[in-house]
Amino acid sequence: MSAHEPPADLAAFFSDGRLVSVPRRPARRTALLEHLVRTLFDPEHPYTEREVNETLLTVHSDSAMLRRYLVEARLLTRTRDGSSYRRAVADDCDTPAAPADPASAQPPAA
Repeated sequence: MSAHEPPADLAAFFSDGRLVSVPRRPARRTALLEHLVRTLFDPEHPYTEREVNETLLTVHSDSAMLRRYLVEARLLTRTRDGSSYRRAVADDCDTPAAPADPASAQPPAA
């Protein structure tokens, strides 16, 4: 799998490197958005709205919809006036997510 190739569980949503549909199920949509933000956006680079749109257009024709989903999922953050976007760092998708239920987390090995 190349850096831009989708993982096997998301491959059905792509054709020839283009996103052909967005999953309806929240968990799958989140996985797709995490893949997009991880492969398309550099966490060290601030982006203008135009740059975000141009980047998203490389995978799907509805860049506004994808940009909105990424911002709503807090995978991209933007300034209040919308002039600058950044890949989120606090919830960065390069690190595994913490368990939703702390009680289900396994204690560290002794």
